[in-house]
Amino acid sequence: MTFYVENETEEQLSFDVDKLISTLTNELIRTFDIPYEVSLNVSFTDDETIRNINKEFRGIDRATDVLSFPAIEFETPGDFSIIQKDSFEYFDPDTKELILGDIMISLEHAHSQALEYGHSFKREIAFLITHSLLHLSGFDHETENERTVMEDYQRKILDTVGITRETD
Repeated sequence: MTFYVENETEEQLSFDVDKLISTLTNELIRTFDIPYEVSLNVSFTDDETIRNINKEFRGIDRATDVLSFPAIEFETPGDFSIIQKDSFEYFDPDTKELILGDIMISLEHAHSQALEYGHSFKREIAFLITHSLLHLSGFDHETENERTVMEDYQRKILDTVGITRETD
């Protein structure tokens, strides 16, 4: 697995973000039985930057907590069986890893949401990474059913790796 992390802010995270991303991504791989090594990019930014990206790509002129840019269009969320090893557009030509996509997280939003929901900043970052990994795997929350399915997977992944509100 390869992931690239860029922190565009001056904030130094007080936990090992590489280990957190690796743990959550490995659990995603186990959950959906992904038969390939994967790669992704994770950027930490501020509200102003994420607002500009949100406006540019989604036409929504406001800051948000996380943006996901999937590299794969799924017919069925979490169904990685559609991807064939010879589908060159899905794989990094150098590492031969399946490219999941890009994640962008506003640290400002993460701090305020951690306070709002009464859990740690690390737990909020873990939640946002997990939420975005599911988006990169084809999940969405536009309908009530989609939201319920996605929330169930979020909870399952976070519980499995031991990141719950109770263990904060």
